[in-house]
Amino acid sequence: MASTHHKLIILGGGPAGLTAGLYAARARMDHLLIEKGAEGGQVLLTDWIDNYPGFPDGISGFDLAEKMTAQARRFELNSMFGNVVSMDLSEPVKKLHLEDGDPLSCDTLIICTGAHPRPLGVPGEKELTGKGVSYCATCDAPFYRNQHVAVVGGGNTAVQEASHLTKFADKVTLIHRRDELRATKIVQEKAFANPKIDFIWDSTVTAINGGDGVESLQILNNDGTESSIAVDGVFVLIGVLPNNEMLPLDTLKADKGGFIPTDLETRTIVPGVMAAGDIRSKEVRQVVNAAGEGATAVLAAEQYLTNLS
Repeated sequence: MASTHHKLIILGGGPAGLTAGLYAARARMDHLLIEKGAEGGQVLLTDWIDNYPGFPDGISGFDLAEKMTAQARRFELNSMFGNVVSMDLSEPVKKLHLEDGDPLSCDTLIICTGAHPRPLGVPGEKELTGKGVSYCATCDAPFYRNQHVAVVGGGNTAVQEASHLTKFADKVTLIHRRDELRATKIVQEKAFANPKIDFIWDSTVTAINGGDGVESLQILNNDGTESSIAVDGVFVLIGVLPNNEMLPLDTLKADKGGFIPTDLETRTIVPGVMAAGDIRSKEVRQVVNAAGEGATAVLAAEQYLTNLS
């Protein structure tokens, strides 16, 4: 990396970050995209995407991430792998600190650090993670051929992943704390029509039991009754938590969940700092709006830089 200062730094390489990188590269901005892991973010863990425009037959999450990356690289995306551990946004020139100690600075920053799966927080979950407790059906479904697994959750991800699991498992039990799913109707219809999926309503998992692997779940119904079901694995899909450990949350006025508030143009309370994608405080977290926010953030950064000159 030739320079430690850039007009724009994009932190995160998921759909929001890659789209921001595409727009910055096409605009020939002095930019740098920093990604800690694999470019693509959470979308890499999504089995199949049917609702991203331009793909009438759908596309796998891996292929979509690959295409987004290739498109940005066609316009000479400037990127690096690195772990930003802290930053100082108190001055007009923003300072970022990498894990290896190398300093970086920028005039504008787009935060696209995303989010990660929310755990249940029940006894046995931590001890059995990787031994039957999973947060990614796309990753681990093949391990459960001809077995019985549970899915905890009721949103789009949980219901879609339950359907995906039926390609491998003999039976999938979906456990939801309410009496109806939150997933979109078309996703629900596919699940209800799948003979391998059954449902436990108005219930929460209170413990995960097992030794070398998951053996059963303790379940508490909203009416106070308790029960236990034998399963070979459980997939916890109950939402996400922000990847914000490197961010100055007080400075950015993070919401109570740790997500970053912005205006409609993705501008945070800090001049020259934007937030896009799953890290942004909002109701809807979809690949399509993450990409749109990434584009909007670059345009906001360009406007900020123009006003500086």
